[in-house]
Amino acid sequence: MKLRDRSVAITGAAGFIGSNLADALVGSCELLLIDNLSSGRKANLARTLKGPRVRFVKQDLLGAGLRTALKGTDVVVHLAANPDVKSSAEDPRPTFQENIVGTFRLLEACRRAGVRGFVLASTSTVYGEAKKVPTPEDYGPLMPISMYGASKLTCEALASGYAHTYGMESVVFRFANVVGRRSTHGIVPDFVRKLKRNPRRLEILGREPGTSKSYVHIDDAIRGILAGVDRASGPQDVFNVGTEDSIFVKEIAEIVVRELGLLDVSFSWSGGVAGGGWKGDVRRMVLDTAKLRGAGWRSKYSSAEAVAQAVRDVGASH
Repeated sequence: MKLRDRSVAITGAAGFIGSNLADALVGSCELLLIDNLSSGRKANLARTLKGPRVRFVKQDLLGAGLRTALKGTDVVVHLAANPDVKSSAEDPRPTFQENIVGTFRLLEACRRAGVRGFVLASTSTVYGEAKKVPTPEDYGPLMPISMYGASKLTCEALASGYAHTYGMESVVFRFANVVGRRSTHGIVPDFVRKLKRNPRRLEILGREPGTSKSYVHIDDAIRGILAGVDRASGPQDVFNVGTEDSIFVKEIAEIVVRELGLLDVSFSWSGGVAGGGWKGDVRRMVLDTAKLRGAGWRSKYSSAEAVAQAVRDVGASH
């Protein structure tokens, strides 16, 4: 499967990963940018929309008109999702509707519109509390511990079913925690916002030192998508995208404080579940990326470097 010199549609195009991918692809393919603008911002696409062969459509995956919008599209990159792991524990219905039902409706629209390629953004959370760390793509059984992880694993299964049944080609990317410019949720923007409100004290969910996970910078994630799609073999292929190391939440807090130039900040831990943050929060995650590295990809940033750059990215956007 290739993205360049094709007609490519991106769902969630005005969001964090979607807008950065659109920036990387503009000028090399025909782009259809799809977003309902519920959380994505059209301003994120300002540069891409000035490029050649680019079209934006405000469209909800749960609404009508998907099949018509996708007519003539070769590949769909599906990045639209409800990514909030914590809120999915409080009310799983939005996650079910927006992730599972939305993906089914998109796949069905792809089938009816004759789309041949489908790229799905999935997540490291499909592995749950993996007994093998770093965790390879063929690890099993997959037992997610959050509703978000469960929804993404369901989406992977739907994509596989459509690929095998209807002759489509599917590529799945299981991302570690992606950080960087235009990110509006997650630990880095959360810490930056809190410290701008109160530069002397930072409240942290969980118990010290917090969870230990891999963080990948958005630039590395985008290069990972491009490398994996080029190397994928069907009907469905799966790639991990992450760094080869991990950092604790406490280290992230220290990096954010340092990058913001703050001194004498006290950390206040809120408690949470043993060894982690909240219910559904995986305690330890590092992905085995040997498969993607075999496609010529390497992460430029370590987890700590990715977080530090993400803080600088957030600062540059304010």
